[in-house]
Amino acid sequence: MSNQPGSKRRKTALITGASGGIGYELAKLFARDGYDLVLVARSESKLMQLEAELKERFSTSVIVLVKDLSKPSSPTEIFAQLQTQSVRVDVLVNNAGFGGYGLFGQTDLTMELEMMQVNMVSLTHLTKLFLKDMLAQGEGKILNLASTAAFQPGPLMAVYFATKAYVLSFSEALAEELRGSGVTVTALCPGPTATGFKKRAALEASKLFTGQVMDSETVAKLGYRGLFNKQTVVVTGLRNQIMAFSVRFVPRDMLTQAVKRMQDSN
Repeated sequence: MSNQPGSKRRKTALITGASGGIGYELAKLFARDGYDLVLVARSESKLMQLEAELKERFSTSVIVLVKDLSKPSSPTEIFAQLQTQSVRVDVLVNNAGFGGYGLFGQTDLTMELEMMQVNMVSLTHLTKLFLKDMLAQGEGKILNLASTAAFQPGPLMAVYFATKAYVLSFSEALAEELRGSGVTVTALCPGPTATGFKKRAALEASKLFTGQVMDSETVAKLGYRGLFNKQTVVVTGLRNQIMAFSVRFVPRDMLTQAVKRMQDSN
């Protein structure tokens, strides 16, 4: 990293869940625009492939951190390692996350606790750790991956929808707290997106992914633009924007029933 005294410091973006999907596409956008990168994910092989690609295409500096954010110690380990290397993070992208499908009474508790750890707790922990330096410098950006799932309850994905509601609420509240500080917070809220999410969440049979879905490159570009335009909430696509706006006018019980029908595989 070019963060040495006496040199013009290149800015650094840390991206979790960088090995595929939206995180992978965001990494390319930051590298294209001259950022050094810290890439975090569980898959070492995928991260190494991405590192090689970014160095070849953009001549950017890359630090690869193989971490599982379902483990509570991971955020502290990430922060400590970067502190040791004197790396200052200018942009934090909390992209890592996953979902699960099924009736709550029948789904796996261990998986859901890990989901909550990754989607909410690690996101909050990383934000707490890196925000302090951003505030001290008077500038910084935080991009949190929420979802259109954040705008309503989600039967058959009850825990996942709840985690994304947390991310959206947390991001909006933090954005207001930080107003005027030089640090901005953006919640990216995509709808169904062509990533590895569907397979990991066992959503192949759900109606949710049977229609037209947005590709991860488009979602990343919209989120990236919104981040630099200092938007607090970015909902990707007109259809998703209409849905996110209209749910406030629908009675909650009717809305919840409609979401269940949409997600049901029968």
